[in-house]
Amino acid sequence: MPASPEPAAPGAEHPDEPDDAVFAALADATRRRVLRAVAEEGPVTATALADRLPVTRQAIAKHLAVLRSAGLVEATRVGRETRFTVVSAPLDELAAWAQAAGRRWDARLERLRRRFS
Repeated sequence: MPASPEPAAPGAEHPDEPDDAVFAALADATRRRVLRAVAEEGPVTATALADRLPVTRQAIAKHLAVLRSAGLVEATRVGRETRFTVVSAPLDELAAWAQAAGRRWDARLERLRRRFS
């Protein structure tokens, strides 16, 4: 019996699409607030974020772990603290992808308008 094919790696079918982990990370409203706070205050610790946001430090740490695994934040040890900063590249890629998708849909709609005018 032949082996079943390996599942495609995330993004392999459409390599120009952002990683699914970025979409998943940004799907949560609290996580977006954490990301925004890191962008505004960074480099910042999880404790400082917990003081600013209505979320426990443990919840902040979990959200930061998801953001970090999606490549949206990076952590740097400074003494006993871990400070987080935003990594803009995944957001830039997401914005470029969304703009390209918008242009494709605009072109499709324009072709429909011309066809039915």
